[in-house]
Amino acid sequence: MWLFLVRRLVNYLVLIVVATTCAYLLAASALSPRVNYENQSPRPSEEAVDARLDELNLNDKTPLAERWVVWAGDVVTGDFGKTVTGGSVNEEMEIRILVSLRLIIAGTVLGATAGVGVGAYAAVKQYGVFDQLSTGAAFTVLAVPAVVVAISLQVLAIWLNGVAGETLLVFNGEATPSLDAGFFGTLWDRAKHMFLPTVALALGQFAVFSRYQRNMMLDVLGSDFVRTARAKGLTRRAALLKHALRTALIPTVTYFTFTFGVMMAGTTFTEKVYNWKGMGSWLIDSIATNDVHAVAAVSCFMAVCVMAAAFLSDLLYAWLDPRVRVG
Repeated sequence: MWLFLVRRLVNYLVLIVVATTCAYLLAASALSPRVNYENQSPRPSEEAVDARLDELNLNDKTPLAERWVVWAGDVVTGDFGKTVTGGSVNEEMEIRILVSLRLIIAGTVLGATAGVGVGAYAAVKQYGVFDQLSTGAAFTVLAVPAVVVAISLQVLAIWLNGVAGETLLVFNGEATPSLDAGFFGTLWDRAKHMFLPTVALALGQFAVFSRYQRNMMLDVLGSDFVRTARAKGLTRRAALLKHALRTALIPTVTYFTFTFGVMMAGTTFTEKVYNWKGMGSWLIDSIATNDVHAVAAVSCFMAVCVMAAAFLSDLLYAWLDPRVRVG
């Protein structure tokens, strides 16, 4: 099993390097930091602009391969370069990564766990009321874009706050500015700000995993090994949890990697809607400001997150499937 995991980890590291390199080359080819200086008043001279862009390693007059070599050499040492305004990309990343990870981890855990549980139970109660209701809810969420879900939750929060006569649900920013409420007060304030964007992300995960897990569970409910387990004296509950659900989770764990990519896209829109200063919103702002190094850094972060999810799915796959451990 360990050889399998090490081999997969090496493959993922190579993929991260390739994905980050492609992102930099695409951003450096498509974005033009020089445009940022054309609308300044007074407009700087071309020589001054060239000198500034050379300082930032963003001069489009320098061959792309040469710029990439300089940038890649810095990245190897852990430095993603300077932003288009001259700030440190690393310092900006340190602030924004934790913001995005809070949403991604909370939304993924909540949505995937709820989706797997609801999907498995819906399969056991096939064609029942619970199955029909969960199916309708899942397809409704799947049919609505992530940005519409986020905005709809905001509208619902405004209505609930109006009915209650107080602010129960907060939907702007990560925390209340200049709040002095002590440790627990600050923690509660951040939890209130985090609730709606987390739910917005979790709903998409719930819809996908509930449908997928239901189908996988239905495939194994009538299998011989489940009937054999019952014939040996196991209760229906024990047979379903120990044998049917565990087997049905194997393809779901593999599917987890692909849905994580969708999660990253959903985080981008959710951060903008709820005014969270995370990696997703930074990506949109960086494209608008022609910030090549920031776009490459965010792309690297996304690649690392997706590959980390893939490696986690490999670990879970090895734990669930004895054939991987034996092989």
